[in-house]
Amino acid sequence: MSTRLVIDHQKNRVALRHPEKAHRPDNPVARKPAWIRVKAPTHPVYHETRALMREHKLATVCEEAACPNIGECWSQRHATMMIMGEICTRACAFCNVSTGLPAPLDEGEPGRVAEAVARLGLRHVVITSVDRDDLPDGGAGHFARVIKAVREQSPDTTIEILTPDFLRKEGALEVVVAAKPDVFNHNIETVPRLYPSIRPGARYFQSLRLLNDVKRLDPYMFTKSGLMLGLGEDKAEVGQVMDDFRIADVDFLTLGQYLQPSVKHAAVKHFVTPDEFSDYAMTARVKGFLQVSASPLTRSSYHADQDFAQLKKERSRRLGEIS
Repeated sequence: MSTRLVIDHQKNRVALRHPEKAHRPDNPVARKPAWIRVKAPTHPVYHETRALMREHKLATVCEEAACPNIGECWSQRHATMMIMGEICTRACAFCNVSTGLPAPLDEGEPGRVAEAVARLGLRHVVITSVDRDDLPDGGAGHFARVIKAVREQSPDTTIEILTPDFLRKEGALEVVVAAKPDVFNHNIETVPRLYPSIRPGARYFQSLRLLNDVKRLDPYMFTKSGLMLGLGEDKAEVGQVMDDFRIADVDFLTLGQYLQPSVKHAAVKHFVTPDEFSDYAMTARVKGFLQVSASPLTRSSYHADQDFAQLKKERSRRLGEIS
């Protein structure tokens, strides 16, 4: 009886958050292996961070995407801000963010994000967003306003953005790059073969072109992208994506395990072992990435402040070797 109640509750929650997934066949959620399980957050700073997000009426991808690292990160006052609302116009099969028609942009949001960053005392902040296909510029101008507001209140804080693909939004990328974030991240998410089923609203080569165009517009800006593993890709396909990234001069690669949010989301095909992640990391380093983060719990913004410091050091080291 208790199992049925849990499943029924989960289906109701999915119907509310993901109406487009409500009628999909169920994919049972596989039991996680020991190397992925994390403890429930209990640290007092976690609750302080949560209260600050509520006070400023801010969404975080940590909560909306059900990130397994939320307890660790929030206990260190590291929260990834999610701007432009909590409702996405896309319906990716892996994603736990709500789908539907978003509300109009909140013009006061840039100031609230900047104030939260200042109060948290962040040395490095990651700012992401839902997809906003309903906006003429895909939200590029709002990204630029948030970056500007954070710079004004916290001039020493480095800024990493994780953007949508701005599909069919002419000139949007130029607006964001002109705002001068320190790191421009856009996730490829999975291998090209799986796009129709996993990321149907996106286009692999559009995402790749976006990353390439960042370097065309600003060759010195750090670029970053990542893949979720365990969706049915094979090693050769992952290797090909790495090669595509290097052609686009992507600096930083993240690889993490896909975790299924509910029975209505794409199923986990394989739990990638820590040793397999180590092998992928070694391959990526050989291919020439400045920085690689690959582990079951790796996410785009996990340890982003430490990784950014290492990214700068590695670039300086390589430039020193060239000179």
